[in-house]
Amino acid sequence: MSILVTGARGSVARGLVSLLAARAVPHRLASREPDTPDTVRCDLGDPATFPGALAGARSVFLYAEASAVDAFVKEAVAAGVEHVVLLSSSSVLAPGAADSPLAAAHLAVEEALLGSPLRTTLLRPGSFASNALGWARSLKSGRPVHLPHPGSHGDPVHEADLAEAAFAVLTDPALAGRAYHLTGPQSLTFATQLAILGRVLGTPAPFEAVTAEQWKAEVDGYIPGPYADALLEYWAAGDGIPAEITDAVEHLTGHPARTFEAWAHDHAEAFRG
Repeated sequence: MSILVTGARGSVARGLVSLLAARAVPHRLASREPDTPDTVRCDLGDPATFPGALAGARSVFLYAEASAVDAFVKEAVAAGVEHVVLLSSSSVLAPGAADSPLAAAHLAVEEALLGSPLRTTLLRPGSFASNALGWARSLKSGRPVHLPHPGSHGDPVHEADLAEAAFAVLTDPALAGRAYHLTGPQSLTFATQLAILGRVLGTPAPFEAVTAEQWKAEVDGYIPGPYADALLEYWAAGDGIPAEITDAVEHLTGHPARTFEAWAHDHAEAFRG
């Protein structure tokens, strides 16, 4: 069994590779821009890179890039791949997902895989705890984090839990071929996440409520307009409404999902000046 791990620079892929290596599971890393001799080039938007990357692979850990997914599926089938584990998103579960910039690419890749002969396992995490790293620059400079919806709930999940979940479904055939909605153990507002960060750091992690228009102006040039609008709509929908929490992480890993506080301890240095 050889596993191809795409997106080798991603936090989930890095965690997965560490688990595979520690247990001597045969695998290869793939990246759009390989930076080590043992990493093969695989640009998920460039079909010319697929044959070399997929040669000898029986399973693939795949990030959701929709631009060339039909070509990827065709080449994977031709290469003899039997199982694909997709890092998708729980955004595909929302009404109108096909029209949402947050969900459309994930949904398109899901549909391409499910319509193919490949055995497909879907990992659908909610909000990554690591999204909080976007606040680091403000906090390190002593400025409050600007939030258009400080009371919006999320289900922050630790990237280590996602890596362990991916390892489980890649190495245990009994778990494969299903869809898993993965969340952290608690529904937390942005304001609460910042309060937890402050306690962990031992210094205040303040925020300032801003209008949607102010926030869009601040992120202009960093977040495309349609994506920014979709985020604002998503946050508004979750303002004051707890997120759904599942036990999928525990089902796959054998332990409860790590808390946001644990994630904050693991990444505290990223928030210190």
